[in-house]
Amino acid sequence: MQATAYTFDADTRSGSVLLDDGTPVDFGPDAFAAGGLLLLRPGQRVRIETADGTPAGPITLVTLQTL
Repeated sequence: MQATAYTFDADTRSGSVLLDDGTPVDFGPDAFAAGGLLLLRPGQRVRIETADGTPAGPITLVTLQTL
């Protein structure tokens, strides 16, 4: 599913995204590392995957959204 990067801390490699309905969901360094990214800027569109497939579930992957 898609979301928008909301916060990102380069030191901890964790942050949060905003779902399209405005709900903030946090992600940890493991989800960030799984996406292979080096940096994330607030406002970037991202693709996320969650452990249970629900939008508010624990995020397991954060990567850039590509067309």
